[in-house]
Amino acid sequence: MATKTQIVFDCADPDRLARFWSEALHYKVQDPPHGFATWQAALKAWNVPEEEWNSASAIVDPDGHGPRIYFQQMDTPKPGKNRLHLDLNASGGPAVPLEARKAQVDKEVDRLLRLGASKQKAWDVPPSSKAAPGEYWVILQDPEGNEFCVQ
Repeated sequence: MATKTQIVFDCADPDRLARFWSEALHYKVQDPPHGFATWQAALKAWNVPEEEWNSASAIVDPDGHGPRIYFQQMDTPKPGKNRLHLDLNASGGPAVPLEARKAQVDKEVDRLLRLGASKQKAWDVPPSSKAAPGEYWVILQDPEGNEFCVQ
């Protein structure tokens, strides 16, 4: 039996990053606990000081298949390039012709840019290349500078 996992992002603004990634991954912000209409109502009832309300957030796959993604506020800045990143598979896979895969990736990149991502670099490996022939992917950053790829 596989071990269930949760992905954790250290970040400056958990609410903002959770909203970006929920849209990017077609997830949803995790519902508040039973008995509360909103997270704010729950936090208020639990006597959490209002200045701490944005200390964490989480998103979940509405279909229940993907991992929960948790965002926790950190006071320290991002130290450099991520040692781990997400690859978003938007191309349809290797059975799809290369030009159609590129169009799908570019369409998804455009959507993510409108959500607040920034484009870093596109990799277009020629079919004649010995390393990753015919591959195409784009490196982006989320609103806090975390790198991820669309392929």
